[in-house]
Parts: sequence; C-alpha cells; structure tokens
Amino acid sequence: MLNYLLRRLLLIIPTLLGIMVLNFLIVQAAPGGPVEQVIAKLQGHATEATARISGAGSENLQVMPQPGDHAAISNSGASRYKGAQGLDPEFIKELEVQFGFDKPMHERFLLMMGHYLSFDFGKSYFRDEKVLNLVLEKMPVSISLGLWTTLLIYLISIPLGIRKAVKDGSSFDIWTSTVIIIGYAIPSFLFAVLLVVVFAGGRVFDWFPLRGLVSDNWQDMNWVQRMVFRKPSSLFYLQAPC
Repeated sequence: MLNYLLRRLLLIIPTLLGIMVLNFLIVQAAPGGPVEQVIAKLQGHATEATARISGAGSENLQVMPQPGDHAAISNSGASRYKGAQGLDPEFIKELEVQFGFDKPMHERFLLMMGHYLSFDFGKSYFRDEKVLNLVLEKMPVSISLGLWTTLLIYLISIPLGIRKAVKDGSSFDIWTSTVIIIGYAIPSFLFAVLLVVVFAGGRVFDWFPLRGLVSDNWQDMNWVQRMVFRKPSSLFYLQAPC
C-alpha cells in the first residue's frame, strides 16, 4: 500500500510537467497573443471580451505607446504578426522583448518554469500588480466558495444516492436518473448561462446578483440578517466575488 501511494505521488511530477508543456505549446501556437493584442489596440481594432458583454467602450483600454514615438513608420516588409503591416519593425522588436518573444521557445519555457518554481507569476498588465498578490487577495473567498460548494454537493448527493439505492427501480429512481442524465448532457457553460439568465437578474429573478460578496448594508446588519444575506429587492443576496 505504501509503495502504491509513493508511486502515485511520484507520478504527479511527470503529469504536471506534461500538462505544463502541452499548455505552453497550445498558448504559443494559438493566435491572438500579447503582441497581436497590442497591435490590434494600436490599430483600433481591439475590443475586450468583457467590454462586448458589459458595453464598456474604448475608454477602458490602457493607453499604449504609439509607433510614431519610436521611429518612422515603414510601409514595406512582411511581418509574422497579423495587422502589423505599416508599423516600424523596431517597434515590433521592442514589443517582442517586452513580452519575452525575442527568445527561442525552449528558453521561454524554461524561464517560465523557473519563475513558477520560485512563485513568481509575473505582473498583471490590467491591474498593474503582482499576480501572486491578486491570487492571495482572492484566496479566502475562493476557499470559502469551494468549501460551501463541496458541503452542498455531499449534502445532496449522499442522501440522493442512498434513496435511489433503497428505491431501486421505482418511479423516484427513474425520474431522478432522467434528470441527472439530462443535466450531464447539457454543457456546463450553457447551463451556467441559463442559471444567470433565470436567477441572477437576467430575465426572471434577481436572487443572486453577479457582483459583490455581501449586501451593500452588510455593516448595518445583525448576525441573523448576515446569515440570511437579505436584501429589500430580493429574497437572497448571496453573490459571487468580483
């Protein structure tokens, strides 16, 4: 038994390494990298995914350096970046140096792994803060949501499994199995959108608004009200973190 556990623990190392290599290769091969995003912003063609949903405009985009600040714009020569035609090649090289694309792929991978091993996850270009600090800032909320989710899952699945085993072949067993099969068949992202539309103020109910963790008047509530998360305009106010 001890040897089996030891082998399983040692298997974690090559498994994680394989996942990191595969993830790195996919990210490197996929279009729309950081250099392309900067170029798209310079050309005025970029729109953030959240901006498309929330309706935010270009005023939320960061101010990027203009190619005219570096050198005269060249209209000749091909570039491996989509939309880079007409930009100064020296400016493109500066972008590659900034994002580390001036190094070979294997060097970038080894550099990335070295940073990960030292818990250096870089700096967020959107928040202008270390990624590790952002992760630690949201860690208590993520742990809390994970624990509550696990508790709810077991509180529902264990009694349901016992009841289905006791009532094997009954109508209860059949219709609950049908509901479970349909739930597995629906893609999770599509089901999540449906829940948002129905329960998060999309179309029907406003029970679980999308932003914030507690009610706006949380500090003024007593301990009973805080347990219920009550809000005048809705039944419950249990929200996801920002």
